[in-house]
Amino acid sequence: MPKITYIDAQGTSRTVEGETGSTVMEVAVRNGVPGIEAECGGACACATCHVYVDEAWTEKTGRAEPMEEDMLDFAFDVRPNSRLSCQIRVRDDLDGLVVRTPARQG
Repeated sequence: MPKITYIDAQGTSRTVEGETGSTVMEVAVRNGVPGIEAECGGACACATCHVYVDEAWTEKTGRAEPMEEDMLDFAFDVRPNSRLSCQIRVRDDLDGLVVRTPARQG
């Protein structure tokens, strides 16, 4: 199973295993990773699973689709590498993915 590292705004790192086919948000929720609120449950209807994808992984995770970009308008401190973790599917080639959570969710 691919491993994902979540780093919070204070710099605390948590590495967990994610099931292929699930989302980065679902993996965080299942493993009690703080900083991912996921209020809409992964429906891309809020911005409470906002993460910053590590620069080394932005190409592999891809760009946000228009609907995701619209939701990111409601996120706190959006950056060029901002994504909604509910929109990133866990795949084998994402083993080692690193994401950071913002200081607060939108």
